[in-house]
Amino acid sequence: MKKILLIEDNLEMRENIGEILTLADYNVVTAENGKIGVEMAKKEKPNLILCDIMMPELDGYGVLHILSKDTELGSIPFIFLTAKAEKADLRKGMNLGADDYLTKPVEEAELLNAVESRLKRYDFFRKGYTKDLAGFVEFIAEAKKFNLPDSFVADYKVRKLLKKSNVYNQQDMPTYVYLINSGKVKTWKINPEGKEFITGIYGKGEFFGYLSVLEGTEYSDSATVLEDAEIALVPQSDFLTLIYSNRVVSARFVKMLADDIAEKEERLLALAYNSVRARSASAILQLKAKNNDSDLIRISRDDLANVVGTSTESLIRTLSEFKADKLIEIDGRVVKILDPHGLEKVRKFS
Repeated sequence: MKKILLIEDNLEMRENIGEILTLADYNVVTAENGKIGVEMAKKEKPNLILCDIMMPELDGYGVLHILSKDTELGSIPFIFLTAKAEKADLRKGMNLGADDYLTKPVEEAELLNAVESRLKRYDFFRKGYTKDLAGFVEFIAEAKKFNLPDSFVADYKVRKLLKKSNVYNQQDMPTYVYLINSGKVKTWKINPEGKEFITGIYGKGEFFGYLSVLEGTEYSDSATVLEDAEIALVPQSDFLTLIYSNRVVSARFVKMLADDIAEKEERLLALAYNSVRARSASAILQLKAKNNDSDLIRISRDDLANVVGTSTESLIRTLSEFKADKLIEIDGRVVKILDPHGLEKVRKFS
């Protein structure tokens, strides 16, 4: 049963709204002013908050401001209740992050529709999906409930590619965005000196090739299979529909992509400012995380050097130093991590 916190100073209004929600099978907890409402929110952890604006002790804007700063409570759907219908109030509430705005006296149907809609969106946004094609298909099934355009196809081809196969080439015009269901893929380009530079390594559940689709440009790098892979081809029209057609769907989809964006940003900053030791430690730890946190990493010295952004000779010297410091062991192409905390220190302080 979903729990709703109702913050309203008018007793009659509080009882009437509470009764409607209770009859609709919601668990309703109430507070008679903003100060108590904040305390109740922290104690009860509701699924949604209905809050009057004009109240003693602390008004609705103050309640929203305080809760928005709380990492646990800030994402709870928040609907304002007000006797005013002025645009200035509406604008102020939305600027503070309110999800909706109802004018009192509230019609029963309007109240229940607003509550149901916000809870539905909240559940969709918070739901976790497995990092594979099955998880993406489940996400699509949920996304369709938000009135996506009829042109949305959602029929994805799956291609099996062997190691060293090309997925796309630099300067190709994109037609798909790619989702890895199994295996690994690297993206790379040739720098002005003619040396290969790896721009990313992607594993199960990760999307790649989408930045060019968003920018409407040709691919700025090439993509090659590192390990035999199964890859789903998402038509760019579907990808753009998920990004642009519905705000709720877009927010949830961007959340699925965000880890990759954050990682690229961190890696580029590291490449610009960190030492070879720090970059090497960072690359090893990133590969560990991508390999289900396994301490065994199988990658050629050339590929690892390209991830780090240094020469193979410099990488080999650095790995020898790590081995002497008992941070790793080396057996042919296999790097075994002995001290991840030590590598983290090197990453941060070298």
